[in-house]
Amino acid sequence: MQYVLGLGKTYNPHPSSHLRYPGIARIAQAIERLKESPRFQVRVFFVMARDILKAAKSASSAIAVHKKYTVQSTGVWERIRRLLAIAPERSTGIPLNSQYRLPTPGALPPLSYDDPVTIPAGDIADNPYWKRDTRRNYPQLSTVSQADAVGLLTVGSQAAPKDDVLKIGEAGEKQLVAVKEQGQERGLAALFEKDKNAVQGVLGANGLPPSPCNLNTIPQSSQSKYEIDPEHGYPEVYPCRTFV
Repeated sequence: MQYVLGLGKTYNPHPSSHLRYPGIARIAQAIERLKESPRFQVRVFFVMARDILKAAKSASSAIAVHKKYTVQSTGVWERIRRLLAIAPERSTGIPLNSQYRLPTPGALPPLSYDDPVTIPAGDIADNPYWKRDTRRNYPQLSTVSQADAVGLLTVGSQAAPKDDVLKIGEAGEKQLVAVKEQGQERGLAALFEKDKNAVQGVLGANGLPPSPCNLNTIPQSSQSKYEIDPEHGYPEVYPCRTFV
């Protein structure tokens, strides 16, 4: 019996070679004794049984040949094939011409059928893809430039316009254009130099800037938007001391 040593070399445990390879000879003798032990034979039996169970499980989950759309043998030739084949449920892979890609792509005239499912997307008039792209329809960030801030501080907003400053009609439109151009060219610094009290109407109490809008619909400030029941949070009397 030969044993593989590595790098393509083998060792034949001949008695004359024991003098040259005493360590390998002892390993070969240990392997022979291990093969004769009943524990080793039982382990080999269990490994073989496990492999057989795996093969049977994979074979039971295979789809039957007669259910596949492939060319298969029939009659006595099918019996011979199943007897000699390693995997009888494995098909030939040759598709049936009578059922493969029929009707062929492009064989039907395009005007012979209607597809009502794609009516909104199929209309190319004023229907760009970015309007129908729901995957990328995430909230966009809104930015306010210095020109916008100058216009808001000068003439106010649509919700709170400054009627004493904003003119009516075409004069008001020209005024908005002029204010926007001034904000783009010179920014907020020029507005503060011209009118130091322009920002006073926007600031809150004690000169603090305006706070963002409150998305919490609960009117009472004492109530919280989130309510945690005792089952999923801490109860009012928590059984643990807190050291301050």
